[in-house]
Amino acid sequence: MPDKTILPGSTIGILGGGQLGRMLAQAAEQLGYHVIGYTPEANSPLSQVCEKTFCASFEDKDKLQEFAKAVDVITIEFENIPSSAIEQIENIAPVRPAKNVLYITQNRLREKQFLHKNKFPIVPFGEIASEENIETVLPKFQLPAVLKTAGFGYDGKGQAKIETIKEAHIAYKKIGAKEAIIEQFISFDKEISVIGARSTDGSFAAFGPIENQHKNHILDVSVVPANTSAEIQNQAINITKSIMENLDVIGLLCVEFFLVGKDKLYVNELAPRPHNSGHLTLNACITSQFEQHIKAITGLPLGDTSIIRSSAMANLLGDIWSKRTPKWTNALSNKDIHLYLYGKSEARPGRKMGHLTACAATAEKAYELAIKARHSLSE
Repeated sequence: MPDKTILPGSTIGILGGGQLGRMLAQAAEQLGYHVIGYTPEANSPLSQVCEKTFCASFEDKDKLQEFAKAVDVITIEFENIPSSAIEQIENIAPVRPAKNVLYITQNRLREKQFLHKNKFPIVPFGEIASEENIETVLPKFQLPAVLKTAGFGYDGKGQAKIETIKEAHIAYKKIGAKEAIIEQFISFDKEISVIGARSTDGSFAAFGPIENQHKNHILDVSVVPANTSAEIQNQAINITKSIMENLDVIGLLCVEFFLVGKDKLYVNELAPRPHNSGHLTLNACITSQFEQHIKAITGLPLGDTSIIRSSAMANLLGDIWSKRTPKWTNALSNKDIHLYLYGKSEARPGRKMGHLTACAATAEKAYELAIKARHSLSE
């Protein structure tokens, strides 16, 4: 039997204080929920918009339990929450997604092993448990390959493309000689993502596929609809649904894919939360990813994910602030441009400070508008 629906007027707790938490809180409050945050970060993007924030360590047992007693359901805005923190609160209030989902998705090796075991399409990979393993594991791969830390990597951190065994040793030391994986490097044609939503009763809906471009391993631009065949769109959505069912995810799960040629998909990574590529759903779709996540974790009926207008999202990194305050009026002079800033106090190179979304009649036009609008901020 599905869990009892948590109705508007109840309180949602969010672990983590970043921009994803901020936008989740805004969506929750629009639906009539109260929001309490928990984050070690003072003056976080989340804390600026929610009713109350526990500013404490994820190791603080007493504060975690006090937080859990004050809410009706708990969710996350990033997956690298220590499992010890979840253990302190999961018996007080439901945590969605659950600890087992986080256990798998916060570690690349466990994630790859799960995908391989359940026969989802992935590129060949191997485990590097120590530096000595490099000599025995790497010869099984056709170089180049990619070495990645097993745990706590995001935005390209903790990974390196390697051409030789010597480079592998150097890269392994650079990541701190920690548990790592080797993946076969593949030349892909597109990166796409599907953001699935699964509710407490097992109902499913999906956004995407969304077409993504990265720059320096950080998402740069996302576009919907993706320029792929209907067959690939259906395949990507079906894989996402099957992964969510196998993991028993309640909430959102973003599945990132590599598309090789026109008909070969590989699962790259999983993220059990709202995703950067889904920010454009705020303007592109009838229901945003943030509203959908709140509906999924509370058991409300899932919303319509249909695309209203073709849209493109361009990330705004701290680099844009390096010389002067961005010229917001330049971008916003176009009524099809929408601006979202995250309330971060310090702009640093590579730090996500906000995003622009452009809406247009076609995906190609939306992409052009988003790039032009972002460029105009520095003119």
